[in-house]
Amino acid sequence: MSLHASIVSPRFSNEGILLIRRLVYVALFIEIGLLLIVLPWSTFWERNYFVFVWPVLRPVITNHFVRGAITGLGFVNVFAGFAELAPVFEVRASGDVPFHDADTQVGP
Repeated sequence: MSLHASIVSPRFSNEGILLIRRLVYVALFIEIGLLLIVLPWSTFWERNYFVFVWPVLRPVITNHFVRGAITGLGFVNVFAGFAELAPVFEVRASGDVPFHDADTQVGP
C-alpha cells in the first residue's frame, strides 16, 4: 500500500472529482455563452457554410431579432455557468458535503 493511498480518504477524492466536474461544466457554460454572445454580431456569422449552401437561410440568419435571441441564449449560458460556480464559494457547515452532486451519494 502506498503512502498516498493511505492518506487520501475516499470522501476527499470523491469531493475532488465533483469539484473538477463542476469546474469543467462552468468553463463549458461560460465558453459557449461567450461564443453565443459574440458570434451573431461578427462577419463570420454572415459568411458561413450554411448561407452559401442554402441561400434561403440568409434573411433568417441575418435578421437582428434572431441574432438578439441567440445572444440572449448566450447570456443565459453565462448566467448558468456562474450559478453553477456559486456553490463552490458558498460557506457550508462542517458536516455538509461541499460539492454535492444530484446523482452521487456520499456516505459518512
